[in-house]
Amino acid sequence: MIVCHEYRYIFLKTSKTAGTSVEIALSKFCAEGDIITPISPVDEELRARLGGHPSQPYPAAWPEYSAADWLRRWTKGKHKQRYYNHIPARKLKKRLDPQIWDNYFRFCIVRNPWDRVISQYFWRCRDLPEAERPSIDEFLESTHVRSLRRKGYNLYTIKGELQVDKICRYESLAEDLEEVRQHLGLPEPLTLPKTKATHRSDRRHYRDVLTPAQRDRIAELFADEIRLMGYEF
Repeated sequence: MIVCHEYRYIFLKTSKTAGTSVEIALSKFCAEGDIITPISPVDEELRARLGGHPSQPYPAAWPEYSAADWLRRWTKGKHKQRYYNHIPARKLKKRLDPQIWDNYFRFCIVRNPWDRVISQYFWRCRDLPEAERPSIDEFLESTHVRSLRRKGYNLYTIKGELQVDKICRYESLAEDLEEVRQHLGLPEPLTLPKTKATHRSDRRHYRDVLTPAQRDRIAELFADEIRLMGYEF
């Protein structure tokens, strides 16, 4: 997630939508004082090599801790972060100055849910031998798929209401980002590095992977996003 003050935008980061690549490209135009949430160490190294502004942690103040936050703090040593990678609009809106939230240009990226689920499947199973991987049917009922909704439709909406000014489609990402760039006045086109692109050996189209029952289950799980964006199998 990025909040850039010079160009007055908020990038809400959904998952499995090339969000990390977009963050790295956008951070080239960021400065001290902007909010740039951390990504993986490998991706942070790539960001540094490409001249992007580094991220930093944003520890929450003690009064902001809930009972669950304190439990994680004492059992796992994890500090609560005020701003983090896939923070949803409902939390970010409460934590930013209303003048920033109301007046900055907000945008995100979405992806065809059938394609996105298959991408998530291979990403989550990347370190497992093929014989130990769950079936796609099992995967569809796992927390990993539920997290796609939490870090997708539920991230850029609040109670079903859209919270962004622009939704970029993964399927036309270069064109949509160029529209955003021109709107914001960024000085040069965004060059997206490849990240997390080496884990998938099966490059078949999702239509050749999913059964009719799996197709319908994904349609059920992501009905709101499909209806909003007009996606078709």
